[in-house]
Amino acid sequence: MATDSGIRADPAADEASNYDYRNDSVTRSGLVDDLDSRIEGEVRFDEYSRQLYATDASIYEALPIGVVFPRSTADVSAVVSYCADREIPVLPRGGGTSLAGQTVNEAVVLDFSRHMTDLVSFRPDERRARAQPGVKLGDLNAELEAEDLKFAPDPAWGDKSALGGAIGNNSTGAHSLQYGKTDAYVEECEVVLADGTVTTFGEVTRGELRERADPDGDLEARIYAEIERILDEEGDEIEARYPDLKRNVSGYNLDWVLEDAEDGTLNVASLLAGSEGTLAVVTEAEVSLEPLPETKSMALLAYGDLIEAMEDVSDILEHDPAAVEVLDDVLIDLARDTAEFEDVVGMLPEGTRAVLIVEFYADDDAAGKEKVADLLADRTAGVDPVADPTDGGPVAAAPVRAFDAMEAHDEETRTKFWKLRKSGLPILLSRTTDAKHAAFVEDTAVPPENLPEYVADFQEILDDHDTFASFYAHAGPGVLHIRPLVDTKTVDGVEQMESIADAVTDLVVTYGGSVSGEHGDGRARTQWNKKLYGEDLWETFRGLKSAFDPDWILNPGQVCGDVDMTEHLRFDPDYDFDAGFDPALEWDTENGMQGMVELCHGCGGCRGPQETTGGVMCPTYRAADEEITATRGRANMLRQAMSGDLPEDPTDEEFMREVLDLCIGCKGCAKDCPSEVDMAKLKAEVTHAHHQEHGSSLRDRLFANVDLLASLGSSFAPLSNLATKVPGARTVLAKTVGIAPDRTLPSFERETLQDWFDERGPQIPESEAERRALLFPDTYTNYSHPEVGKAAVRVLEAAGVHVALADRTDSGRPAHSKGFLDQSQETAAANVDALAPAVEDGWDVVLVEPSDAVMVQSDYLDLLSGPDAEALAANAYGVCEYLDAFRLDEDVDWNAGRETLTYHGHCHQKATKKDHHAVGVLRRAGYEVDPLDSGCCGMAGSFGYEREHFSMSRAIGEILFDQIGDSRGETVVAPGASCRTQLEDWDERDGEPPHPVEKLAAALA
Repeated sequence: MATDSGIRADPAADEASNYDYRNDSVTRSGLVDDLDSRIEGEVRFDEYSRQLYATDASIYEALPIGVVFPRSTADVSAVVSYCADREIPVLPRGGGTSLAGQTVNEAVVLDFSRHMTDLVSFRPDERRARAQPGVKLGDLNAELEAEDLKFAPDPAWGDKSALGGAIGNNSTGAHSLQYGKTDAYVEECEVVLADGTVTTFGEVTRGELRERADPDGDLEARIYAEIERILDEEGDEIEARYPDLKRNVSGYNLDWVLEDAEDGTLNVASLLAGSEGTLAVVTEAEVSLEPLPETKSMALLAYGDLIEAMEDVSDILEHDPAAVEVLDDVLIDLARDTAEFEDVVGMLPEGTRAVLIVEFYADDDAAGKEKVADLLADRTAGVDPVADPTDGGPVAAAPVRAFDAMEAHDEETRTKFWKLRKSGLPILLSRTTDAKHAAFVEDTAVPPENLPEYVADFQEILDDHDTFASFYAHAGPGVLHIRPLVDTKTVDGVEQMESIADAVTDLVVTYGGSVSGEHGDGRARTQWNKKLYGEDLWETFRGLKSAFDPDWILNPGQVCGDVDMTEHLRFDPDYDFDAGFDPALEWDTENGMQGMVELCHGCGGCRGPQETTGGVMCPTYRAADEEITATRGRANMLRQAMSGDLPEDPTDEEFMREVLDLCIGCKGCAKDCPSEVDMAKLKAEVTHAHHQEHGSSLRDRLFANVDLLASLGSSFAPLSNLATKVPGARTVLAKTVGIAPDRTLPSFERETLQDWFDERGPQIPESEAERRALLFPDTYTNYSHPEVGKAAVRVLEAAGVHVALADRTDSGRPAHSKGFLDQSQETAAANVDALAPAVEDGWDVVLVEPSDAVMVQSDYLDLLSGPDAEALAANAYGVCEYLDAFRLDEDVDWNAGRETLTYHGHCHQKATKKDHHAVGVLRRAGYEVDPLDSGCCGMAGSFGYEREHFSMSRAIGEILFDQIGDSRGETVVAPGASCRTQLEDWDERDGEPPHPVEKLAAALA
């Protein structure tokens, strides 16, 4: 049994075996049984789980032996002890967001992000917290915020990356000028050593270190002996070879320990910072905390070129900023061409070819404004003349390099500045060609005063290799993110990558820098540590590694090992892609559908918790906490199936069930993913191909043709509504069709919206109307809830719109969402034929149901080409979007009272950035509106009706229900019919919540 007493776990009576654990599935099965009997957590060595953990956020891919999800330190000890006896490698892993490949290896992966995620203790008076390694930094800081404290290092993906990963990588972030790296905050670590021993590393005196050191003792004693030897014998070499930088995370953290020991004490736990899981496995960490800043202020400085900006950094640092971030002309030009960032770039002064964004922390607003004023005074008026050291006479003032500047003191403007800075990564990672902006020299660091010459020389290296990169990120500490464009699918591209890295390493050494200032060594940079530190320190690293891990089983090959940056590439010259079918949809990407399949770079943005990150993506992961339910998991599995890494074809029944079944098509990834991976569209393609090859179920065909069913239900209402209330009817539906018996089924109205409007007719004459709108009576609105459509008609007419009803009811959304693309394409074509002439004649098309609106606005362009489809898409609007876009509601006489509404937007509208319109109109109508930063409701069209998906649907819904419970609104409103069904089933006492347009109709004076 494993213990947590510091005594090595006993592997029972098992004898070590020469397991061929990499290639022998029978042996792997034996490992599963052995490990499963020893721990409380889960053990997964199946092919799908292994492939899921073969990648991280880097350019690398290495198939692990298997994956273990430990629940406790005792579990970790048992696994490591067992593997140590058999010399099986072990790899600790958090969020899998590492960029250098340090969290992929041929090893047993310990995934801490599933169970070991607790905040163990929090002592705000001491500014200390103790937590397990799998806790996400965003979750940790959410807990600490109530006491105005935080874990200070702020990596860009901190809300997705784990505390254990921050320690392993010695992480920091944009505010390292203020806070430094993780090593400054690690006070104590409970660890499992390479033999399974559980112990604690923390602060010790030199005397205590000597007492514990014994080169012939147990593993812990030998570790202390090697640390003592290094301090005694290697101090001069460490001082000579380590770069004088705030942001060096290459190699082991010996300089930090050496500096610490000068005061007579040292913290052994700080050695683990930056060790990438190669020395010990952290199972708990106590960290010190920092107070939240009282306020912030910012300045944006505009420059004529990047070198001018770099020349200004050292002077700016004299003003003691918390952050200095740079963006170059490459990214400014790319951002200008994207809808997401064009408005932010538009605020830059004309002629801007580089910007520095400078942020200050201050005790109050006045102090913040003063700091910015002092900075801008230097930038715009030069500096006082200084004496010439040769004759004592004055010389000219320092050159003024920033030609313009902007200030930001309010949160909205500061957010815009940061949005501009953060535009870099999404733009670079959205490239769908074979050539990618690869992370392999992306975080080199040099002293800030050397930046101008360093950047110029780096650009020469890129020119010599016939490629380019963007320069952005942390100019203040001298850490620039630089991702050259390379194609590793070719032999020449791989050679080009290594040659660039070699030349850049020489450049770094010349300028007193480090090959990694932030992202670590891993597979990308380990091989360059010998050149950076020299042969002697390289051997010192290896000696330290051997003292901690005599058999080199902990993440072998990294930091001081033998990994080669050109091996285990995700895309290499042997990579081969074959989807196995011809795409049915239009793919406006380079490399077509293949470009989208290969687009995920693994940052883990889809793994963020709703409570700290908001957004839509990825609802099934948030409910299930399983890698395979995240966009990253699905994208990786789809690519691996299409490249032959998985034995199944992507259209096979097992693949569909295991990988794509729980994707609910919310489209959140198309917006929230930095690379804009469109998994909903990919699922539609693969599902369509699956139908073509294997056929489709009766239930899928029924849901695809729900418009016809609803028409029949309406024709036979109210008898059709009674049919499902017959005793036993729901059981029959569950067993025969697979409809969830606990789900409320839609009812039907005998008088449809079309019937009502045919009898009523338009109330605003066409000759008096400001605009003309064809209202599309979608299936749900027409046959089940015509009152929503009636409300839309009344509101549009109150806004002076001449309204007519389209004679089409099926947008094609039901068939499209079930992967019947031939059918949705046929429906789309019929609708374009019917509606395009009206659009050409000046009519607008307005839709009540958000998923139908987005179908026409967006999905039609994936199904059809030509000017008619494009014209219809451009002139189609959701009803609140229509009112808001043309400000049609501003002249309406509203009388809403003071009711407060909680607004839940539809995920499709959020994905297309159209969910805000309803909030604006409702507020102008007089309502107080509390808009939720909510994801999908979990109903997802037919998904929530399906028996096997009911529990997942409810689990996703619970996230929304909790948000509503915390909101301040008296009434919940939601535009989506599915959302309203989910909310009605959640609280049947209140009935179905209203559509926003119903509240607008109620507010008409």
